[in-house]
Order: sequence, then C-alpha cells, then structure tokens
Amino acid sequence: MSETTLNVTNLDLELLKKAYRLMFTAKTMAETYEENKAICGKYVHSTSRGHEAIQLAAAFQLQPFDYAAPYYRDDSILLGIGLEPYELMLQLLAKADDPFSGGRSYYSHPSLKRAGFPTIPHQSSATGMQVIPATGMAHGIAYLERQGLLQGEEKPVVLCSIGDGAVTEGEVAEAFQMAVLKGLPVVYLVQDNDWGISATGKEMRAMDAYEFAAGFKGMERLRVDGADFVESYKGMRVAFDYARQVRRPILVHAKVPLLGHHTSGVRREWYRGDNLHQHAERDPIPRLRQMLLDADVPAAEIEHLEQQAMQKVAADYERALQAPNPDPVTFNTHEFAPTPVTTEAGERSPAGAGKITMVDAALHAVDDILRTYPEALFYGQDVGGELGGVFREAALLAKKYGDARVFNTPIQEGYIIGSTAGMSAVGAKAIVEIQFADYVWPGINQLVEELSKSCYLSNGKFPIQSVIRVPIGAYGGGGPYHSGSIESTLLNIRGIKVVYPSNAADMKGLMKAAFLDPNPVVMLEHKGIYWSKVPGTEDAKMAEPDEAYILPLGKANIVQQADAEQLRLGNSLAVITYGMGVYWAKTAAKQFPGSIEIVDLRTLNPLDYDTVRASVERHGKALILTEEPLLNSFAESLAGRLSKDCFQKLDAPVYTLGAANLPAIPLNVELEKMMLPNAEKVAVTIEELLNY
Repeated sequence: MSETTLNVTNLDLELLKKAYRLMFTAKTMAETYEENKAICGKYVHSTSRGHEAIQLAAAFQLQPFDYAAPYYRDDSILLGIGLEPYELMLQLLAKADDPFSGGRSYYSHPSLKRAGFPTIPHQSSATGMQVIPATGMAHGIAYLERQGLLQGEEKPVVLCSIGDGAVTEGEVAEAFQMAVLKGLPVVYLVQDNDWGISATGKEMRAMDAYEFAAGFKGMERLRVDGADFVESYKGMRVAFDYARQVRRPILVHAKVPLLGHHTSGVRREWYRGDNLHQHAERDPIPRLRQMLLDADVPAAEIEHLEQQAMQKVAADYERALQAPNPDPVTFNTHEFAPTPVTTEAGERSPAGAGKITMVDAALHAVDDILRTYPEALFYGQDVGGELGGVFREAALLAKKYGDARVFNTPIQEGYIIGSTAGMSAVGAKAIVEIQFADYVWPGINQLVEELSKSCYLSNGKFPIQSVIRVPIGAYGGGGPYHSGSIESTLLNIRGIKVVYPSNAADMKGLMKAAFLDPNPVVMLEHKGIYWSKVPGTEDAKMAEPDEAYILPLGKANIVQQADAEQLRLGNSLAVITYGMGVYWAKTAAKQFPGSIEIVDLRTLNPLDYDTVRASVERHGKALILTEEPLLNSFAESLAGRLSKDCFQKLDAPVYTLGAANLPAIPLNVELEKMMLPNAEKVAVTIEELLNY
C-alpha cells in the first residue's frame, strides 16, 4: 500500500486525550498488578504494557456491528472499546461476575456479546490458533452478505490481533490462504515486540509478518510504528476502511516495545537484561504525552488525566477484591447448550417409500437442510464442483445451490474444522467434511482448543453450531491412511458430540438433529456401509424417512431382541455396538437363535447409558464390540463402567472385542482380515461368553 494512502486529516485533540487517559489506565493497571503480585499473581496474566498505542488505535476503529478476536495481551483493546478496568479485574481475579467467563478463563481472554459493543467470541490462548476462527467469522460474514442475508446497511469487519511469534504457526498460513482465496473482510493486526517468551525474533523466524504476508497474493499490507499513537491510528483507519469498503483482507504489521513481563509467570528480569532498557526508550506513553504538550495542552490538564486514570484503577481494584467468587456448584454448567431436538418426529418408514443407501440418506438430509436454511453451507475437500465428494455424498449439490454454498477447500483440515467456530459466531451454519478419518489429525487442534471449549469458557454465550462429517472405517483393502477408526480419541475431547449411525434412516434423522444442535457434532460415517455392498450389511438400506424426520442424539436402539424363553433359561447376552459392529453381530447371532440382544448405540456422546445398562442387567452377560484397536479404547472404558455398575447382576465378566492393537491397518486384505473383527470372530466370542 502506498505511503500516500496514509495522508489523512489530523486527529482530533479530544481523541488524543482519550487515548492518553486509557494508555495511562492500562499502565496503572499493570503497575497495580505488579505491586499486588501476591494477590494478582495467583492466576497467570499478561498486560499490554508497551503495546497500548496500537491497541487503542485498533479499538477506536471497531463499531458495534464488527467482530474482534483479541489476543491475551490486548487489555488496551478492551479498554478502548469501552470495558471498565473493574470488568477486566474480575477476570484477573477469577470472580463470579467476570463478564467473559464467570471465573473460568485467564485475564484478557474475552468473550463478549453485549449491545453497543463489537462481538468477541471465545477463543483459545491465541498463539496462532485463533486466526482460523477469526477468518471463519469473516468468511461467514462474506457468505451471508453475498446471499443477501445480512440485516441493515452496515459492512462488518473482523479484527484479528496476534503476536508476531505466532505467525509462524501453520494454521495462520491456512487462514491467510482462505482469506485471499475468498476475499474476506478481515484486518490482521500483528503486534511485533520481537519476543516470544524468551526466544527472540531472530531465533524464531526467517522473516517478519509483513514479509511473510507478501507470499499471499491478494493480501494488502502496511507497516506502522506501533508505539506512535497518531501513526498507528491513521494506519488502522486505512486498514479498516480498506476491509470495510473493498471487502478484502489486509495485514498491519506494528513494531512495538515489550515493557511488561511476558506473563506474570515469566518475569522480564529473568532474561531481558539491557534489552528492557532499549525497549523503554520507545515507550508510547511519554511519546503521546509530548505530543499533547506540543499541541499546547497544559501540563496540568495532562496530569489531571493521569490522576483520573490512577483513581479509577485504584477504586476498581478495591471493588474487584471484594467481589464474590463463583459458586462452586456452578463448576459444571454450560458444557453444552440445550438442543431443541429432544423427541423423534416425522415418519421414519412412510408408506410406499423405497429403500435407500446410507450415502444417499446423508445426501438427501444435507439437500433438505440447504433448501430449508439459507444460512447453511457445506464445504470440504472435493465436495464441490463436478465430483461432489469422493463417495458421491454431495453429488450435484454444488450445481443445485451454487459454488458459494457448496465448495471445495484446500487440503486444510485445520481451517475446515476451525472456521466453523467463526461461522457460528456470525450466524452462518456450516456443515463440513474431512475426507477420511485418518486425516482428521491436523484439525484436532481446532476441535480441542476452539470448538470444544467455547460454550464452557464463555459461560454459555458462545456455543458453536458445527457439523463435521468424517467418513470412517475399514473394508476391502483401504490401507493405513483410509481405514482408521478414531472415536476413542474424539470421545476424550469434552464439549463435542459424537454420532455414529449404522443405517440409512438413522443417518437422515441424526444428520438433521446434528444440524439443529447448537453444539459441535462429529458425524462418523462408516464407508463400508455407505452402499451396503459389503456382505452382511444389506440391512443398512432402509425405507427413506420423510423430510420432517428427525432423531434426537443420545438415543440407543435395540435392533434385535432375545427371546423370552432364552432369557428365562439364562442363555442370552447383550451385544453393545455401533457402526459396522451391528452387522457383525447380526450375522454372528444367526448361529444362536433367540439368544442375542443387539444394542446399536447410534450416538457415542451423549451416550444412552440407561438403555445400555438395562440391557446388560437384563441378560447378565455382555459383549462390547468395536472396530477400533481394543487397548485403552471407548469399548474398554464402557466395559469397565458396566462391570462396576452392574456387578451384582453379572453372570460373567463384561467381554470386549475389537481390532488388534496395531498402529495402522495393513493394505493387504488378508492382513486386514487378521487385524479386524468380523462375524466369525464375534461368533466365537459369543459362544465362549454364553458358555461361561
């Protein structure tokens, strides 16, 4: 961007005075925390000391209809948009009335949904990860805007603030790539103080963020002296005007001093040496004070601004100290937001309906959703264009709804998953797909740090509506990177729901319930039963439910019952399973007529434990069947829980059967067969258990 672009009018003197008062407020807050470190250091925190000028310059551009993703050093941004020191101190001290998280998250980790303020969704500790959800916000805004779904004449912009060290994260490159590909209205503010924790810029990077951004064709850039408020303000105004009018991304690289500790837990005197004195020479507060004096503002008036700030901070600090702590009984609230789907509805088996495969049931469910909800969109690798997914699970949807709603992404699992958090925050509703379960791992960071924690850490303000489709499972030589099972890993992530349908009707009903659920839902879809081509999976084809059909998450289904006579004789057992296990169990059960009850879990979290426990207690014997390697799996965990809870009614140990404990599924079909369960292995285990 040319230097002439920065030739804007001189700033209003009242604005400079406001900036100075808030800078001094931030400085006094940092000093107060340090003077009272025995109290304030109980919970780790960071401050904006040295960064005040650029942060306030950015904050003053934000409008109530904008969105922001500050990072953990941005308390001056929060002051600049109008938050009180008292409110920030409530979070510092983890008090009950902390407006962001109710005492659950660190200082300067805001989540704000308040009239008259920009919206600030929850985000992680912001060492690069937050750039994807922030870009997802801009992506959602652009989508809604281009679909004519935004209300009012405003043109929202997203401010994404980040430290320079975090720009080295790969997820930042994913976000930049999508921002320029899709032309998104986002301002990336990079605050470069030349430090990570104790590592310097020279150690961490081959180029600064401004130079790095040059590699993203279409990313506008500018540099500012982040310690000079006037230059910073003018630069940020140019950046916001560009994003607001041109609707494309821009990066502002601001060089700033670091005058505070990295955090309260990593103190500057441990490693800074003479560097701290060098940075102090660029302190933005004396520079702005001199500007005011040069503008003929009396020294007494400046001192009055300083006194106002100090008195405000002192009073707010004493008030915050006296504020109540959270009620301990609230510790487990807001894991999930309540879902509106609590009962089964619609026709599961309409008269005259033809049977369809699971893959078509999923396709029809997404088609219904896109037709009904204009805010819905669907994206992932190869789901758009002519192909419509490598399993044809999105066939013709792009042609039907257009490339703006159904589109391909780069190979960026992090962006595919993490962007849904930003989409949700602005009111867009994303269905996304990871092409194979074995490739979900680059997106796990976003799933854990951004999606799973948002509802809980925002005290319920920002649940994330997100449907993540993941084809999963092995059959017929898919090999080590297209056959894996991942459910146990997912089930160790709290704050997400995990669904695993085993037939077409369940697929359609659960997909719609997942879309309407305000929480993150991962849909695990077994490739081996998509088309019912694998012998024994013919029952996965079912009569297609009607368009209104919906099936609540967390409801297991007894797909096969044991005979009363076999139950009376003590010659029965329960098989608890899901996915392909349902069909292994059905096939094996034919060798034991009337003796086998099969419970299809359908949803792994929330788990219908009441149905499972009742089945186990009814029979006194149980087999937990999974396709995953068994050691340390969900199946073993469930077996252990049932062993404890049902101990008095068990006639045998709770058995488990799963894949061999190997790191990958081999390509050769005979080796694959040796590793995985199958109907024959299930039958052997059932016979042993019945004879126990």
